[in-house]
Amino acid sequence: MGFSKDHLLARLQELQIDYSKYEHPPVLTVEEQAKYVSSSEGALSKNLFLKDKKNRYYIVSAMTDTKVDMKVLSQRLGLGKGGIRMAPEEALSELLQVSLGCVTPFAVVNESARDVSLLLDQKFKNQTRCIFHPLSNDVSISLNTLGLDKFLQSIGRDSVYIDLEANPVVGKDQPPDLAVYVPSNSVVVPELPTKTASIQTASKNVSAEKTKPVASAKPSKLAGNVKSAVEDSALLVFKNPEKFVEEILDKTTALLLSEGKGENVEALAETFRKRLTSEFTHLAVMYKNTAYSQGFYAGTQSQPKRP
Repeated sequence: MGFSKDHLLARLQELQIDYSKYEHPPVLTVEEQAKYVSSSEGALSKNLFLKDKKNRYYIVSAMTDTKVDMKVLSQRLGLGKGGIRMAPEEALSELLQVSLGCVTPFAVVNESARDVSLLLDQKFKNQTRCIFHPLSNDVSISLNTLGLDKFLQSIGRDSVYIDLEANPVVGKDQPPDLAVYVPSNSVVVPELPTKTASIQTASKNVSAEKTKPVASAKPSKLAGNVKSAVEDSALLVFKNPEKFVEEILDKTTALLLSEGKGENVEALAETFRKRLTSEFTHLAVMYKNTAYSQGFYAGTQSQPKRP
């Protein structure tokens, strides 16, 4: 059983951390929250729950006006472009033990979240007070960063404040500056080449093969490698409508999160994915079937005449 808001508030009192509490109806966006909590009480925050391809999880807590570029953040963590995405709703209850719209830095108090990395916007340190949900979105509390740091220290956590809008160069001589904050319970493997690059390379090689006279009895090793590259990259993505749709939604979600401002984009992005998944999948299946039909027709019409 995870911490409740009452347990959390009791813990803050035990630690003698000064905070102010504001009760209100459940809210899912920062705009809704702002109707009940004045900005004069502190700086509102947006909180994102993310995961990478190795099932490692992150809470990113930022000021509402901070633009979080998911591609840049992924590279800074050493995960390559597109290495992180929104965590599924099931992970909220299993790891953070909170419901949708309740993501907060305080969720790391739960033992189930012991391996979740917490990244805080360094802009918080310039604020007199900051506002977060105490594990429930029908209450907001304001406190200063010293109080937040004291709470995190009490559960064995170090406060990690970073510039979420920075875009440092990452390369051979400039290692990812945030890689140290990737959860250590998993092994990071080298990033594979992007699917797009694999497809383009394969296409060029196929074209080159076609210019050669058809005389060899056996396919060359290069042709075998080309075929494997096409199958491993293009077919896995584009032959499977569900995977294709997931790729589209990953990119649109990343754009939504990077441009999100003044709203709880975590809840909005999850709703966005749920509403469009089935519709996009249906369209993808239609396009796939149409492509098969057109390809078959083109093939039957362009066959060379036999002597």
